[in-house]
Amino acid sequence: MNNGHAAFCDADRWFYDAPYRRAGEEFPAAGAPVPEGWRSHRSGDWLALRPLGLRLPSQGWKIHVSARLDNAESVLDRVHGYCVERRIAFKFVPSVYLLHLRNAKYADRAASGKFLTVYPADADACRSIAEDLDALLAGEAGPYVLSDLRWNDGPVHLRYGSFTLRHCYDEHGELVPAIEEPGGRLVPEVRGPVFRPPAWVEPPDFLRPHLERRSAVTLEGMPYTVERALHFSNGGGVYAARDTRTGEPVVLKEARPFAGLAADGADAVARLHRERRALERLAGLDCVPAVRGAFTVGDHHFLALQYLDGKPLNTYFARRHPLIEADPDPAELAAYTDWALKIHARVTEAVDAVHARGVVFNDLHLFNIMVAEDPATGEPSVALLDFEAAAHVDEGLRQTVANPAFVAPPGRRGFAVDRYALACLRLALFLPLTSLLVMDRGKAAHLADIAAEQFPVPRSFLDGAVREILAGPDGGSPARRTPGPDRPYLPARPEDWPAARASLTAVLRATATPEREDRLFPGDPAQFATAGGGTAFGHGAAGVLYALAETGDAPWPEAEEWLLARTRDPASGTPLGFYDGLAGLAWTHHRLGHHERALALVERLLGQPWQSAGPDLHGGLAGIGLALDSLGTATGDGTLHDAALRCAELAHAAAPGLKRAGLLYGQSGIALLHLRLHERTGDPELLRRAGHFLHRDLDRCVTSAFGTLQVDEGWRTMPYLGAGSVGIGVVLDDWSRHADDDRFEKARPEIVQAAQATFYAQPGLFRGAAGMILHLSRTTTPGPGTGPADIGRQIEALARHALPYQGHLAFPGEQMMRLSMDLSTGTAGALLALGSAATGGRAHLPFLPPPRPAAAPEPVPHRGAVTHRNTPAKERNQP
Repeated sequence: MNNGHAAFCDADRWFYDAPYRRAGEEFPAAGAPVPEGWRSHRSGDWLALRPLGLRLPSQGWKIHVSARLDNAESVLDRVHGYCVERRIAFKFVPSVYLLHLRNAKYADRAASGKFLTVYPADADACRSIAEDLDALLAGEAGPYVLSDLRWNDGPVHLRYGSFTLRHCYDEHGELVPAIEEPGGRLVPEVRGPVFRPPAWVEPPDFLRPHLERRSAVTLEGMPYTVERALHFSNGGGVYAARDTRTGEPVVLKEARPFAGLAADGADAVARLHRERRALERLAGLDCVPAVRGAFTVGDHHFLALQYLDGKPLNTYFARRHPLIEADPDPAELAAYTDWALKIHARVTEAVDAVHARGVVFNDLHLFNIMVAEDPATGEPSVALLDFEAAAHVDEGLRQTVANPAFVAPPGRRGFAVDRYALACLRLALFLPLTSLLVMDRGKAAHLADIAAEQFPVPRSFLDGAVREILAGPDGGSPARRTPGPDRPYLPARPEDWPAARASLTAVLRATATPEREDRLFPGDPAQFATAGGGTAFGHGAAGVLYALAETGDAPWPEAEEWLLARTRDPASGTPLGFYDGLAGLAWTHHRLGHHERALALVERLLGQPWQSAGPDLHGGLAGIGLALDSLGTATGDGTLHDAALRCAELAHAAAPGLKRAGLLYGQSGIALLHLRLHERTGDPELLRRAGHFLHRDLDRCVTSAFGTLQVDEGWRTMPYLGAGSVGIGVVLDDWSRHADDDRFEKARPEIVQAAQATFYAQPGLFRGAAGMILHLSRTTTPGPGTGPADIGRQIEALARHALPYQGHLAFPGEQMMRLSMDLSTGTAGALLALGSAATGGRAHLPFLPPPRPAAAPEPVPHRGAVTHRNTPAKERNQP
């Protein structure tokens, strides 16, 4: 689970949204009138105040002040008054809620603790202000800002960094915040959880005592040797270590004071002590780790625990789950079912043993269950990990730290919390999709029906889970408790293309928010990560409008006007790429018929340092080049063709530096650019290079025991369209129309096999089942695996993730905690994939048109689409 998505769940029940949009009480200072002679500005979760006429350097030493939740208002009032009186620019987090998020357990460690930022005019002013604030806030506590140097023992911290937001491309070609070198060149500003000034910056002398104080804190003298880090969170680390006195392996859990906050405000130290108390109460049970000791280094607290052999339960899905195969054998399904029932029985026994001691676990999920198997018999045993949320039942505490796929409804308390998690586990062992229950617990009955169809699991086992999940006054509507032929759970079946298209189109229109400036459609949190993210092709309005147009929807003038208005003067820092920025916006505007705006955006793009972009398709030169070349063909502008060829040359030179494989981020995207340029120019060198790039991506693939070819990422293998083998396969298909290559012909059916698993963890186009549907719908790979039954099986896999929203069919985004309407992760991507299946590939991604005639009896209108395949050959300058 990517815990960063959780922060975007509080503002809306159904959609990911920016945390600062959550309604909540702000500090009085945030609502106070702006002082005369000052101006204020809100940006994300910051409120900035700056005196009119004040000129600051673009970068320098700045001050961060941290605070706890209970002293934040007082700290803010004092710093606010100090800065206003002296006309010092500053900014602050305007509410307790946003401060809590910034210090939460899974918050960004580099930004943790930063409550106020003060901008001194120079180094001398920095020293004076730091001294004054240290005195002003004497005795106030706050979390340590990991990226900074602490001034004495208080809440004042310092670091060297940019005062204004500027951007440059890093060594991977990604747009990142920048800082200026002495020669004037912009370079990436490192923003990590460690105090590390730029190499050319010498800390001023007044920081020397604070640097020495920091260096004096070491781990020397503790009776453990740390061997490796297992995990980091904002609250501290978890380490594999060894007791130097006995040689016993142990796990060390670290807790930082005032950081890593839970929902109840308890910091990491409070939770560490809570875990110790719970485990000491459970001492002697073989299903929990034993406490080996506790100690403190500086202000960091540590708990030493028994090291338990085994693997977390979630890791067994990739090894044992039969639905990773295209057509699992009934014997495999039966064997897995037997194993899963045993695991659930063992976990239930462990939870019962914990309850017998009066302890509520409060955080049961797949990652907190350790499974070990007897080497002789293969029989599994389980142990429970991570008791930092545990409490005695008499305390009646609500759940404060929980995995979204197992979090109990707000009304559950005590042992009922664990019973709910055990019920979720019943379903998750067969279909790990219970995170969808956060939006609609009625989905439990639907998942139970699917599991019963796929596995020989006793129906009573599943029905018991559904009863527990739906128990209570907030258990869902009666209609959803008992879905069946007369009361289907989904408002439209994805395999029913006319009904599905109507329903998906309706939900996209129903969720549009034209009154908002930042985004038109709710999508992935990535749309809030960059300037203009809400307009972009991957996660914003451009991609949604493209999917609607590709699947034959009528024009939507109001939505197009919204996009036109937001791209009239794109925000500073808007990326340049196809899926994340200007290139994709220009291409989409032309696709929708807004040719003047398209050319204006191209002009703006070419005026930016696009040559420094990375080589990839998502945000780099491959995507920029494809857009420019396509637009050059449509407009007859040869300068755009020339720029596209320059993109190819630069991408060719930078390709060896790519760290990833696949269509969006690997060399397959560069191959696609070269292939399309070859088709226009006839240059054989471009075709040769395209084949070379595809070979390099295949070098990063492995063939599984099931005969599937997948990208090897070192710790997992990936089959997906965006960064997996299927994305390589779509380009291999098109390359193979031009030449022969034995390796490619061997790889293509193995990639088709990778697209035929019966279960995928997510529904998205680039990281889930929708991408498999799209590939199987357009591939020209000979042999089995691409027929209607194979595509139908993937549509069934996609349908498992679907939810009803306002009577329409919708799909969740990444992590499946909220719905998404965007192309990359959500409903628009599902619409495009289903449209591709229904039309024989005529609905397609940009630059990947169908390489074979459409199978659908009714063609889908393209409304003047800019592609290579629907442009006459003479206009493409092809023979």
